[in-house]
Amino acid sequence: MRLKGYTLNHKTVLKLMKSLGLKGKQCKVRKYCSYKGEVGKIADNILKRNFHADKPLEKLTTNITQFKVCDKKVYLSPVMDLFNREIISYAISTNPSFAPIRKMLSDLFDKLPLEATPIFHSDQGWQYQQREYQRLLAKHNITPSMSRQGNCYDNAMAENFFSILKTECIYRHKPNTFEEAKEMIDRYIHFYNHERIQLKSGATPLMLRHSA
Repeated sequence: MRLKGYTLNHKTVLKLMKSLGLKGKQCKVRKYCSYKGEVGKIADNILKRNFHADKPLEKLTTNITQFKVCDKKVYLSPVMDLFNREIISYAISTNPSFAPIRKMLSDLFDKLPLEATPIFHSDQGWQYQQREYQRLLAKHNITPSMSRQGNCYDNAMAENFFSILKTECIYRHKPNTFEEAKEMIDRYIHFYNHERIQLKSGATPLMLRHSA
């Protein structure tokens, strides 16, 4: 695609926006806090903000975010592969219970090769401190890692994805029902994995995975 002699790609768009003094819409994101009381941390911060991975399914991260649809809250819980920033499983619900976490993990386990032994990073949310969560990770040879309490930078990749999703999808299109929100998120995650070019790599998550 061309615009008055320019080859239109993300770098050209950024250059043109800068020359015109334009900035993309940014929204302040209210972080969902799943920490409740003195439950007790049960995993060390193994990741230590080292978000680089040499191969797919080596390091994974997860978190939960919320947003309002009319007068109801919707919760999204995804799993991101830090190798290529791909969302490889997720669950959407209207209740921050353990049920969507269980579904998210079930979808993840279906995609993990038997030989995979990833690090799985999260915050200290109560969902991740459940015995069932820890048992399921151990059963599938997954090593848990947890952020320090109240330090969002320890899980910056998940937080960054939530910011992108809300700015480019939720706040722009403003769904009116849970069904609309779910369909919208399904479409956006497919777009994010298959079509959205990452500035750092110049490729989509699936392009990076297929080239690994």
